[in-house]
Amino acid sequence: MSYRGPNQFNNQFRGGQPNSPPTNIGPVSSSKTPLEKFEGISKGVEDLIDEYSRPLKPYVPAIGRAFIVATFYEDSLRIISQWSEQVYYLHNYKHIYHWLTVLFLFLNIIVMSIASTFLILRKKNEIATSALVIVVIFQGLFYGLIFDGQFILRNLSVVGGLILAFSDSLVRDKRSLSMPGLPMLNNQDNKKYFLLTGRILLVILFLGFVFSASWSFLRLTVILVGFISCGSIIVGYKTKFAAFILTVLLFTYNVFANQFWKYGAKDSSRDFLKYEFFQTLSIVGGLLIIVNAGAGELSLDEKKKIY
Repeated sequence: MSYRGPNQFNNQFRGGQPNSPPTNIGPVSSSKTPLEKFEGISKGVEDLIDEYSRPLKPYVPAIGRAFIVATFYEDSLRIISQWSEQVYYLHNYKHIYHWLTVLFLFLNIIVMSIASTFLILRKKNEIATSALVIVVIFQGLFYGLIFDGQFILRNLSVVGGLILAFSDSLVRDKRSLSMPGLPMLNNQDNKKYFLLTGRILLVILFLGFVFSASWSFLRLTVILVGFISCGSIIVGYKTKFAAFILTVLLFTYNVFANQFWKYGAKDSSRDFLKYEFFQTLSIVGGLLIIVNAGAGELSLDEKKKIY
């Protein structure tokens, strides 16, 4: 018997029921839901990021860590250049002993410079991270800002960046320890908790960002897109895509809004904008680490791979 089309074979091999009707009748809908379209677009963007950033990929973590600790380098240089003003303020306005003020400022310069360098080079990461967090806490105490809302929000974000830098070093350490014949150290798996904590603390920046400075259309755009991206980063959904969008947006805003270099050395606006610039740059550094490493195991992105 000659071939009479696909229905002949479908009828013959459909579970012993030659006369059963075909299951697929009518046109098949090819329309996608908005969520499916978004996932397709974001997956394409993530693939492009991975493709075009491949030559820079080995250097992205180091760049991210350098951005994170840039605010500590800037703070060290500011203390050195404004030494007399810093001593006068802490001694006369905060009523701290002169010898304690000098010791505090001197230790700040030494600890911030050395610990920041160690963190960039991935040396003594746990000690370097802890030292910088302690510096943040003691600065809040000595300058009387420990209960200031803006200080807390901004520095929680910086601490989040430090934790992300530390988690990046854990990933590196775990790879270096995966040699044949050697057991894997279980405590290295704690990196997933550091990644989660760092993600949550990092996006707290926008709570401080919303309630500071003046309003503008550009600022409103950054806030709206930022909140959506922050929510995505926290839950770990399309994390690389959200972190990349937020990195580009925040870096662009930082360059155009915090142009401290336009002001003279004695202008008070220069110090304020410089502080804003390097604080925001620290957040960008943390986002770069997220773009490079992803959200980690405690995220929706990883759960989707399993289920």
